Amino acid sequence: MTRRPAKTRLLAAASLSALALAPAAHAADKTLTISVYSFAQDEFKEIVYDPFEEICDCDIVVETGNSVERLAKIEANKDDPVIDMAVLSTHDAMGAARKDLLQPVDVSKLSNYDKLYDIAKDPLGDHLGIGYTFYATSIVYRSDKVTVESWADLMSPELAGNVAFPDVTTNQGPPALYMLGQAMGSEGYDLSPAIEEVAAHADDIVTYYVRSSQLAQLMQQEEIWAAPVGRFAWGRFKDNGLPMEWARPKEGQTGGMNVMVMTANNGNEDLALQFMDFWLSTDIQTALAEALVDSPANAEVEVSDEVAENLTYGAETVASLKLLPPDVILDSRESWLEEWNAKVLK
Repeated sequence: MTRRPAKTRLLAAASLSALALAPAAHAADKTLTISVYSFAQDEFKEIVYDPFEEICDCDIVVETGNSVERLAKIEANKDDPVIDMAVLSTHDAMGAARKDLLQPVDVSKLSNYDKLYDIAKDPLGDHLGIGYTFYATSIVYRSDKVTVESWADLMSPELAGNVAFPDVTTNQGPPALYMLGQAMGSEGYDLSPAIEEVAAHADDIVTYYVRSSQLAQLMQQEEIWAAPVGRFAWGRFKDNGLPMEWARPKEGQTGGMNVMVMTANNGNEDLALQFMDFWLSTDIQTALAEALVDSPANAEVEVSDEVAENLTYGAETVASLKLLPPDVILDSRESWLEEWNAKVLK
C-alpha cells in the first residue's frame, strides 16, 4: 500500500467555492482510501487528489492495480473494509455488487449528480455505481486504402488480410462483436452470429489483439488497415503520420463506462461522498478532459474542438452509444469465451 504525503497544498484551477464541500472541514485527521486504475496517476494527483486533500484537511491513500487484484482485495477484506471507494468497469462493479461488497451511493448528497448525462446516473441500478467517465468504441482505418461506413465492412473483401479484431477476452471484444451482429441484423445481445461471422473470415484477420499498443504498432507498420478500438487510444493512431479516420458507422458506436462505487460498511461514507462529488464537479471533470485523461460524464463540461477530438464528448455522441448492459457481460462472458475458442481459435 502506497501512502501519499498528507498535505501537498497544490490547488487546481477549480472554483472550489462552488463544490458544496463545507462539511469536509470537520474531516481533520481523517483518511480516505481509494482503489483506482494505474492510468494517468500523475494527472489525477495534480487535478483531483491534492486539491481535495487541501479542502477536506484529510489524507488520501491511493491504491492501484489491475481490476482482478483490486477486486480480490476488496473481497478479502469484506468484513473489515480497507478500501472506502473504488472505480471499476460497470461489469466488474456489478460482479462486486452481487457478492455484497458494495453499498448504494446516497445521491441526495451529491450536489453534482443532476449534472450527469442520464446514462451515467444509475448504470447498475439501485445507485450501486455512478458513472464518471465513458468511452466510445468504433473502427480506426486507413482512409487512403478503404472507406468504413458499417461494422460489416470489417469482414469485407476490401479489408481481407488487412484487418485486426479484438480478442473476446478484452474490453473491446464483446462490444465489437455486438455491433458486428447489429450490422448483420441480429437482435438482442446474442453474440453467436457475430462470432460465427468472425470464424468464417478467420483467414482474413491478421490478429486478435489484446492491447491497443499492439494494434498501433501493426497500423504503423502498415500490416493492417482497420480495427475496432476504444476512443481513449485514438491519439496513438491519429498522430502516426498516416491518413487515419475514426469511423462513424451507420449502426452507431459502442463503448464502455467506468463507475465510482462505495464499499459496504466502510464507516467512511461521508468523506467518500464528498470526494465523489468533488470528482464529478464541472471544474474537475473539465480539467480531466482538458488533460485528455477522461471523457466527462458531467454534461456541463465544455472543451475546445481540439480537445473534444480526442474524447467521447457531447450530448449527441453520448446518446448514440450502444453499450452492452453490465449484467449481460457478467452472465455471458464465459459462454462467449467457450464459443470463441471452439469456433474462432479452433
